[in-house]
Amino acid sequence: MSELRVGLIGGTGLGEALGLEHAGRRHEIDTPFGRPSDVIVEGEWAGVPLLVLARHGLGHLLNPSQVPYRANLFALKQLGCTHILASGAVGSLREEYRPKQLVIPDQIIDRTTRRASSFFEKSAVHVEFAEPFCPLLRQILREAGEAHDGGCYVAMEGPAFSTRAESLMHRLWGADLIGMTAMPEAKLAREAEIPYALVALVTDYDCWRQKPALADAKEQQEKVDPHLLLKEILGNLKAATANAIALVRRAVEIMDKRRDQLRQCPASSALELAVWSDKSKIAADEIERLKPIWGRYFGT
Repeated sequence: MSELRVGLIGGTGLGEALGLEHAGRRHEIDTPFGRPSDVIVEGEWAGVPLLVLARHGLGHLLNPSQVPYRANLFALKQLGCTHILASGAVGSLREEYRPKQLVIPDQIIDRTTRRASSFFEKSAVHVEFAEPFCPLLRQILREAGEAHDGGCYVAMEGPAFSTRAESLMHRLWGADLIGMTAMPEAKLAREAEIPYALVALVTDYDCWRQKPALADAKEQQEKVDPHLLLKEILGNLKAATANAIALVRRAVEIMDKRRDQLRQCPASSALELAVWSDKSKIAADEIERLKPIWGRYFGT
């Protein structure tokens, strides 16, 4: 693969952490699905072009249900993005996945309900999604640094967190992590034929893990300070983010050395057998509207 352009999707401070906040070229993109969450900052690491996007926008004003996922992925595709490494905060559903640690999930359960999850509104397009995260990118991330290998991520709607009953249910389902942003992001990346992998940043244990019972309400009030709890969670996120940045930097260096191997990412041809509609019946303006996504299958 002669051309490698890696999209990085993450928190608001991602570009700054990579040293690209002010040095990189800034792209303001319009798409058929509106504008992305923020400008996309183009920079470089180890000779590899990077396209950095803050998922929640400037100042983290977009909650997970408001993120314009379709515009984000379409804009990255328009800019020639070939692979995506995403990051996101998660709660842990397993004792062994501890706060501040990183996880490279391999499966996902989608519990979102309010988000447009496909680019294709006027045609029947069914992408293969049995393995939602690119196995080649996951392998590179595993080699790049210390992280748990594998895990099932539950994507919930939010913005409120789970009830304890829901948290226990997710554990019974076999889920390991819970977050709010990996879907429909991962699914749209597949529709856009962009291989996608996720680095999950564990900030805390989800509410299934109860603290030991305290003697009375007064003691509970004294010992469980929500302000301190929030401070602890934010501290965990900061530490995990620093670890994730180092891991992603190393992963990009490995990707640069494995360009030929990355040609084999299954997602790169996800639409080849996915368009079930009679192509001759799809409106010309719809073909043109989605040209960056599927144009090569229509000879355009």
